[in-house]
Amino acid sequence: MAQQQGGQEWFVPNQQRPAQAQPAQPPRPPAAQPQQRPAAGQRPPAPVIAIVDIPEVQRLSAAWNQVREEIERRRARLNEDLQREQARWRDEQQALAAARATLPPEQLRQRERELQERIGDAQGTFRNRSRAIDAAAQLGLQEIEQALGTVMRQVAASRGINMVLPRPLVIFNEPGFDITDEVSAQLNRALRQVNLLPEGQMPPEAQAPRPGQTAAPAAAPAAQPPRRN
Repeated sequence: MAQQQGGQEWFVPNQQRPAQAQPAQPPRPPAAQPQQRPAAGQRPPAPVIAIVDIPEVQRLSAAWNQVREEIERRRARLNEDLQREQARWRDEQQALAAARATLPPEQLRQRERELQERIGDAQGTFRNRSRAIDAAAQLGLQEIEQALGTVMRQVAASRGINMVLPRPLVIFNEPGFDITDEVSAQLNRALRQVNLLPEGQMPPEAQAPRPGQTAAPAAAPAAQPPRRN
């Protein structure tokens, strides 16, 4: 998003999220595996139903909390660096405004152009860092979702369950239908930590152009020159 300060519009990446917020998209159930449908005229099997509270599984997941906390730390560092840069830009703009009466016009224009270029380069860097954080969060959550899907199928198979529903779809159920605790325990045994991308690094598929395509251009800097406060 953009933030307006002193008449100058600057890029501002996603702000630090609260502790309970998620590092990327809202939780979703693991993708269902394709199942063989009964032949025409054949009765489907009797349903054996279980219920899983996906947000509760995530809350109890060591890997999910590790990803959330690391992404929040990276966003906090990004926001701190951005605020320092913005303060430096404001100071330089004020210095240029104070020197306007004493500097020759050509020298003043040159300093303004140099400041504009530095701001544009820094904005591109912040955009790239923000995209790298999003990519790391997305890949981390995908790994957790895959592990969760595998664990849920294993728990369902061990109990003879053939249908698992997310809790929000169920108005009432007896406790025996709920397999959240078992799924949570097995997920923590199967995956306690995710190897996130190093900070600032994009996944290879986002870096290399596809066959027949040229590399994507870097984020364009702000076109407007810095304005005086």
